[in-house]
Amino acid sequence: MLIATSHANKKSEPTMMPDALNPFDAMDIRSLILSQARQRPDKLFLIWAPDETSEQTWTYSEFADSVSRFAAGLAARGVAAGDRVLVHSNNCPEQLIAWLGCAYAGAIAVTTNTSSSADELDYFASHSKAVAAVTQSEFVDIVRSALGSTAWIGVIGSVENADDTLFPFEDLQGEAGSLITRPFDPMAPFGIQYTSGTTSRPKAVLWSHGNALWGARESASHENLQISDVHLVHLPMFHTNAQVYSVLASMWVGATVVLQPKFSVSRFWPVSLKFGCTWTSMIPFCVGALMSLPVPKDHSYRNWGNAFCDPPSDNYFGIRSIGWWGMTETITHGIVGSPHLCDVPMSIGKPASGYEIHVLNEDHEPVLPGEIGDLFVKGVRGVSLFLEYYEDPDATAKVFRHDGLFDTGDRVRRDSSGYIFFADRSKDMLKVGGENVAASEVERVILETSYVQEAAVVAKPDLMRGEVPVAYVIPNASAPSNLEAVIIAACQGRLAKFKVPVEVRIVDSFPRAALNKVAKSELRARLLVPSGAGQ
Repeated sequence: MLIATSHANKKSEPTMMPDALNPFDAMDIRSLILSQARQRPDKLFLIWAPDETSEQTWTYSEFADSVSRFAAGLAARGVAAGDRVLVHSNNCPEQLIAWLGCAYAGAIAVTTNTSSSADELDYFASHSKAVAAVTQSEFVDIVRSALGSTAWIGVIGSVENADDTLFPFEDLQGEAGSLITRPFDPMAPFGIQYTSGTTSRPKAVLWSHGNALWGARESASHENLQISDVHLVHLPMFHTNAQVYSVLASMWVGATVVLQPKFSVSRFWPVSLKFGCTWTSMIPFCVGALMSLPVPKDHSYRNWGNAFCDPPSDNYFGIRSIGWWGMTETITHGIVGSPHLCDVPMSIGKPASGYEIHVLNEDHEPVLPGEIGDLFVKGVRGVSLFLEYYEDPDATAKVFRHDGLFDTGDRVRRDSSGYIFFADRSKDMLKVGGENVAASEVERVILETSYVQEAAVVAKPDLMRGEVPVAYVIPNASAPSNLEAVIIAACQGRLAKFKVPVEVRIVDSFPRAALNKVAKSELRARLLVPSGAGQ
């Protein structure tokens, strides 16, 4: 619910009270997988549709068997409960089996973005202390470099020079009956995703099994998913949207998942029509791309999930979009539209059940309707909010106020009817094609060239990707004449492609705000002026 009073003086309650019952007591991800396999063994769970000729299917019982055999294979190779396993892969069935198979075995899957640079992947592997990895053939070299020579890698696809530390994914199939019996513990660690924040390195968001089950149940409810639904998944499986909003939500109700390697304009409608897809998650880029094609009259879509409720594009497709807002830290949607009632167009909906949503001004008082404020969320750690930032207690403590409110870093506006509208990111974040980018990540790489005195990265509006990064830099005396090219090359070598600045602007000084901070709002305004013309 939306709270209209200040909680500045209340005692912090970031976790459940000792005597509170966990909604997922005596459950973990195995409970969901095994329950669905028993209830509907022959129901189709997964359809892999990479192209017109290579489709594969798994029923719920077949998928449960694959996951349990993978878990046994991990145990046979020495992976113990609590160990971290890097899963570095684009969408494919093996990635899905590895992700849930790790959790089934009690291990922790570290699902990483395949656009990551070698430097980023080195950090993910070392910070998480990953003991092994599952990856696709094309990523073997970068994963091997990140893990070192002693950790083993299971490879999806062809393997050259296979040995004890490098072998086909199929070799990770063991006997499910050999697994050591473990209690069903909802507070056991489930998975890690690295997400951009205000620090120069992404933070490792650790989920519990209870988090995964909460996300499954609540996402299914928010989307009004039914057993008859067919959910198309084309967004990357290393992100919360595909993991929870799509796959786990579908599994919770016994629906069917159609998995594609990635979003494809040309394949979207043929696949949707062939399998009778009724639901999918979208981002504005995908919607814009599909508006170049005619809409088939005989499609089966009931709803799309998107960043906004009822955008104007709904009129073109004849499909109603349910808007939402969520983060990796909130597991599912903390704010969401309704699948049953009309929403205010272009809003992100209203507070979801299970969360307290607070919109506060600089004095930590609730904003009035029409005003913009900072978005805070209160929930239960390990259920509706993430457990912690792994191996980073200082970062964890920093985002939770003394009253238990989680600081999202986003700013929103509320209207008089209780609907909420996204405004901007207060934590110096960019949103590039649906991917979060911390300005500090890019600034760190630029400063490490040793040719720059100061750097400031800001967002520039982009028609296709929403925002793209632009770097303003003050060079030092040792800077070369081709500094722009040097900076771009450094970023290309150290950062994922979507984080690389599209432009570098060299300036003599920065506009300043209070406490001598760089006035990035003025730098963003300068982007309307061509480079070199009064920067």
